[in-house]
Amino acid sequence: MTVAIARVTLFVGGSHSLKDKRMVLRRIKDLVRGKFNAAIAEVDDHDLWQRGTVGVTLVGNDRRFAESALDEVLRFIRDHAEVVKEERELQSFGAEDLQGSDFVHWEP
Repeated sequence: MTVAIARVTLFVGGSHSLKDKRMVLRRIKDLVRGKFNAAIAEVDDHDLWQRGTVGVTLVGNDRRFAESALDEVLRFIRDHAEVVKEERELQSFGAEDLQGSDFVHWEP
């Protein structure tokens, strides 16, 4: 299993208030959720009215799929907003990664 995580900082130039910015971010979040079924939330810059930061996460069966899906989400966001900064990370979890950890396997 691979978890793909991105932190994306957006410039919302047409915004003149926090309400304007939140409307733009809400639209982007709704579009991303609807098209990609990804988790997305505003994670920083809550009090700035022309900048917003969102976090995006996806889970996939393999690393290539998760990375490819995250690339598509980020491309989609760039097409709908002005991206100032992007950070990304991929974290793989597997049986070999969990040896010696406190991970407990549970089945109902």
